[in-house]
Amino acid sequence: MKGKLIILSAPSGSGKSTIINRILDKDLPLEFSISATSRPPRGNEKDGVEYFFLSPERFKEKIKNGYFIEYEEVYPDRFYGTLKSEVEKKLSEGKNVILDVDVSGGLNIKKLYGDNALLIFIQPPSIEELKRRLEMRGTDKPEVIADRISKAAFELSLASKYDAIVINDKLENAENETINIINKFLTHS
Repeated sequence: MKGKLIILSAPSGSGKSTIINRILDKDLPLEFSISATSRPPRGNEKDGVEYFFLSPERFKEKIKNGYFIEYEEVYPDRFYGTLKSEVEKKLSEGKNVILDVDVSGGLNIKKLYGDNALLIFIQPPSIEELKRRLEMRGTDKPEVIADRISKAAFELSLASKYDAIVINDKLENAENETINIINKFLTHS
């Protein structure tokens, strides 16, 4: 039996990656699919663990050769994408795959996989809180944070196209709500 796809998307700083990491620590039948990016690693990130880190040139070559089920050029020469080979291998083994992707990318994957994919939008309580979280992270320059806030407004406008919206005002509540949504999806064919 083929596995299912669970896609989590959110504006940067909404807590999506934290929620995914906490979900993966639970005893759920999920495998994480590592995305590819052309951005440099942050902090202690390692190639093949958090992301597959590719140069912008290599990323463009893989796009040209059709290696992605979705990709976005989020900022000039700053690409993120999901490798087709990573996802298809796990699905064909009957594994359920959880993806951490850009909002537009999530919508593109849903078009490809239809009812075999669940879209969950992790929403910050407010733009002000989102800005505060990004500043507290301490990993981005003020101009990068400003770009992320600007992009967040657009991404929030797409939330209604998702199957479920989880507001991350309290991490534990958002995590539990997300797990309930995923369990319901996995147990209903």
